Amino acid sequence: MSGGPGSSALGRRIPTRLGEAWFDDATEADIDIIADYFTRPDANLDTLIDRTKFPGRAALRERYASWKRTGDPAQMSSVFALRLEGRLIGFTNLLRKTDIDNYSHWHIIEPGDRAGGISTAVYPTRIDLYFELFPIERLIHQTRITNTGVNRMLDRFVAVAKTEFVERPDGLAKPGEFHMRYVMRADLPRIREIGDKLAMST
Repeated sequence: MSGGPGSSALGRRIPTRLGEAWFDDATEADIDIIADYFTRPDANLDTLIDRTKFPGRAALRERYASWKRTGDPAQMSSVFALRLEGRLIGFTNLLRKTDIDNYSHWHIIEPGDRAGGISTAVYPTRIDLYFELFPIERLIHQTRITNTGVNRMLDRFVAVAKTEFVERPDGLAKPGEFHMRYVMRADLPRIREIGDKLAMST
């Protein structure tokens, strides 16, 4: 289900209740959809991000286009598409700083696609993707405490290490109270095992 060290995370088919999902390199068309997602009216997104940090759509698109995977393990910022039965439904980006300070961000684009356990089903492969393609030793999940759905999903895999007020959170988030969780490279087999057990129970 969740693959392993010998199974490439990029393109790995993941069975979900809504169909087969996989992570893919982002295309130019995907980048347009991502730019539209961030710049459209969205009450839920407004609770999570700081609109004052946003450049215009063109600059935002240029930023994400520059994050398309090059194949160079030294690439510091990257973005990947999530497809469900071939349709783009979400994306993830990894922002690297050092081997132990690395942040991932995760978005399902349309509200109707957020049900059905997609985020939980693909989580082990998403984590494999980061650690497989880049020389990182630790990933940091920094999630707003009010982001109930994401925190519920992460609770299945990674415990909260601490909760604190963050004045300058990573990415485009507003200041606020955040749960901090840490994923080490050594945690990957355990996360895959949890993913396999969850898959068998659905």
